[in-house]
Amino acid sequence: MSTTKKVLLINTHLTYPGWSEGTLNASFHQKAKDFFLANNFEVVETKVEDGYNAEEEVEKHLEADIIVLQTPINWFGAPWIYKKYVDDVFNSGLQSAKFLVGDGRTREDATKQYGTGGKMQGKKFMVSSTWNAPAASFDDPNQVLFEGRSTADALIQITSNYRFCGADVVADYNCFDIFKDGDIVGTLENYPEHLKKVFSL
Repeated sequence: MSTTKKVLLINTHLTYPGWSEGTLNASFHQKAKDFFLANNFEVVETKVEDGYNAEEEVEKHLEADIIVLQTPINWFGAPWIYKKYVDDVFNSGLQSAKFLVGDGRTREDATKQYGTGGKMQGKKFMVSSTWNAPAASFDDPNQVLFEGRSTADALIQITSNYRFCGADVVADYNCFDIFKDGDIVGTLENYPEHLKKVFSL
């Protein structure tokens, strides 16, 4: 039996010609791919915009030790194609009972909490995202928009799907202020160090 670990890299960028071509997210995706290959992982990839088969994506998730989502943040969330991907893939994983069985609660045991019925224990999930928002807009109660919330708070609609299914969610990685004053080059260069730290590699 192979002991090689496997990582699933999902790129959910949606192309808007002349405005958002996907180069930056592709660069982070490739940086992650190079990192995991260098650490002897088998790399499996999905580019949501190119299409997918829901049942195949379920199997990719089941085989992966680590899942990394690369996404732009458009209007404070991932592109709409990612919501469709989640609905298709996670509904398939629910119907087949491969991702979870119920929501964790039972009539027999009132102590069991909502969100504890997952079957993806032992897997780790991470979000890497690109933002127009500057880093200073987070974790500061004086900021008008996020009012002290963190990036983890802002990304909870993404990470909750995986936590609901039993996966461990590790710290996100973010490239901020991409249209104005962000340090895109430095953030890209530092990405492998973050991956090394959160995945203990």
